Amino acid sequence: MTATALASPDVVLTDRAAKRVSRILSKEPEGTVLRISVAGGGCSGFQYEYNLVQEKPASDDIVLSKGDAVVLIDSMSLEFMGGAEIDFVDDLIGQSFQIKNPNAVASCGCGTSFAV
Repeated sequence: MTATALASPDVVLTDRAAKRVSRILSKEPEGTVLRISVAGGGCSGFQYEYNLVQEKPASDDIVLSKGDAVVLIDSMSLEFMGGAEIDFVDDLIGQSFQIKNPNAVASCGCGTSFAV
């Protein structure tokens, strides 16, 4: 674990991503968390889904928490995201969460879909 990121056994949440998640969650009802999952689809075969949910973590969820940011990842999605870094980028082409996934062998231009 570095000073700039908090890691689960397999996934890292950067400080920038945690700050953005905290800001989003601050405008939602108490108990809301961000769930990131992998689903079939997208132009490369799989895509990331981001959902604000009010639920307790399932027994097989990975829970990333840093400050007021709470991110849940289910065990099925973790199989595709092991070793990934969740970051938030704010640049000239826009703002977005970006997942740097070492398991992806290809991805689309927008970074939301990938192939393994």
